[in-house]
Amino acid sequence: QVQLVESGGGLVQAGGSLRLSCAASGRTISMNGMGWFRQAPGKGRGFVARITWNGGITDYANDVKGRFTISRDNVKNMVYLQMNSLRPEDTAVYYCAVDRSGLGSRNPLEYTYWGQGTQVTVSS
Repeated sequence: QVQLVESGGGLVQAGGSLRLSCAASGRTISMNGMGWFRQAPGKGRGFVARITWNGGITDYANDVKGRFTISRDNVKNMVYLQMNSLRPEDTAVYYCAVDRSGLGSRNPLEYTYWGQGTQVTVSS
């Protein structure tokens, strides 16, 4: 069993930055791919970024590519999402999740554990 706790969300003006953190406990996540997803009001949960177990491969949704960076620290059992040049359309609840495999996936159904989410609000 893995417990995930996201933090770092908040209210920021357009163009600003936030760094989200995801702390895992219960067991190591060092062999699992990890992902970040987001859900805006009235919309489904959408893929944001993923990272392989060793951080060797990262992948981003087109609308965040070049602005967001996913990273991980397997010693600390942590995953991060650095978000720069934020836009009002980035407003959503952001979730981190543990993948079944070591690769991560764009498909939320491939993830077995989810955090409770952290709210990000970007004002114009």
